[in-house]
Amino acid sequence: MPDSLGPVTTQSFDLPRLFRHLAQANGVVLAVSGGPDSTALMHLAAAWHLTSRVPLYVATVDHGLRAEAAAETEAVQAAAGGLGLPFHLLRWHGDKPRRAIQEKARDARHDLLFGLAADVGASHVATAHTLDDQAETLLFRLARGSGLRGLCGIRPVSSRNGLMLVRPLLNLRKETLVSLCIGNNWPFLQDPSNVDPRFARARWRRLTPQLAAEGLTPERLGALAERLARAEAALESAADHLARRCAAEASPDQRRFQAADLFAEPDELVLRVIEDALTTLVASTPVRLDRLEALVLVLRDSAARGMPLRRTLHHCTVVLDRHLVLTIQPEGLRKRGATA
Repeated sequence: MPDSLGPVTTQSFDLPRLFRHLAQANGVVLAVSGGPDSTALMHLAAAWHLTSRVPLYVATVDHGLRAEAAAETEAVQAAAGGLGLPFHLLRWHGDKPRRAIQEKARDARHDLLFGLAADVGASHVATAHTLDDQAETLLFRLARGSGLRGLCGIRPVSSRNGLMLVRPLLNLRKETLVSLCIGNNWPFLQDPSNVDPRFARARWRRLTPQLAAEGLTPERLGALAERLARAEAALESAADHLARRCAAEASPDQRRFQAADLFAEPDELVLRVIEDALTTLVASTPVRLDRLEALVLVLRDSAARGMPLRRTLHHCTVVLDRHLVLTIQPEGLRKRGATA
């Protein structure tokens, strides 16, 4: 962490530690919008590249939503060229949604960035999410009623289709990166959507000073996300063990469990076992937690009374038979080996 009392320069950072999750990469696509966070990421990565020699590719996504995007893209291209880094312009083509535009734009951006990584043979994509982004994400998800998994916030490292997504700046404050850019005369842009009150994240951002005054600082919220992620990992491990222990013989398009053993365990583990079965069989949107909780409640009650039950959730049928075997399979498949 840089010394906040002195000027912030690239020498203020332990670059090998900052980019430790990229040390084994055979190439990294840097997502650079031109804002202070991604501008700092590009310059810090370029300094790290001098010793690591890991190939870097700068990518900017034009979402086709703002007229200013062309000029912003040119600015990023010029900065990348000054650092001797190859630049790629990625465009989001097609009709744009009228609702949830920021979420849809993020999904499209990830598709384009990972597509470029595959094209150039890079194993990693790096984004410039900061500690401030982490705090906003935690508050945003808390307000939406997220479960523990969602409240872990932004992960430092995640994977997608065999490629890695890394956020090297996740423990740094945005103000530190702004100071870095200003102190080194690195031009950066300001995205007006970051302060647009139509967007929930911008509204949360405006509350940051008041929340910090009450003790909910980005540092404390970031530490909370790390602790919740640690608990999440332990619960996931326990749920995986439970799923294997309770598994009954099933076809590839089914998941079957011995209900007596399954429902002998705490609800949190049961929820995870059933959720994993649902999302493995039908890869679509996440399972709504409130509906999953309601399902587990009636399943547990039926199992305790030895009563068969049939329900649907997440485009799957969930059947508890008279032998207390729980079968989960996609809707429309002929039921095998379970008698309600």
